[in-house]
Amino acid sequence: MANTRAFVDHVLDLVSLAGPVQARSMFGGHGLYVGTAMFGLLDDDELFLKTDALTRARFVDAGCKPWVYTRRDGTAERTSYFQPPDVAHEDPEAMLPWARLGIDAALRAKAEKDEKARAKAARAKARAEGSRKRKTPTATRERSTRPAR
Repeated sequence: MANTRAFVDHVLDLVSLAGPVQARSMFGGHGLYVGTAMFGLLDDDELFLKTDALTRARFVDAGCKPWVYTRRDGTAERTSYFQPPDVAHEDPEAMLPWARLGIDAALRAKAEKDEKARAKAARAKARAEGSRKRKTPTATRERSTRPAR
């Protein structure tokens, strides 16, 4: 998953029209981020952009190949990341619509993940508050004067 520094810099130039983008090292490769949302990855000097149900067809229709990695057990795992079309690899203006598709997919995924985390936290808080409400002081039992058996 190693990338050359020249390739990373080239990709940052390519996607620069999409806004402030950062490349962060990960697992020997790089992730492309806009804010905290990862919208692309760089693997062996190849660029792949995130897709989702709303954007994947555009990449498939353009003949783009998906990023596939091999699991430890030897099986291939197809991901939601696709290469942009070849024409977009040398021109920032040609890359812009593809980068925006990747960013939009990443932002939707992040919003969904954040909403699930908020809902989970709200459920946990409600359970905690509910258990506090159910706990009532235990009434003190009076000792019986009957002899023990």
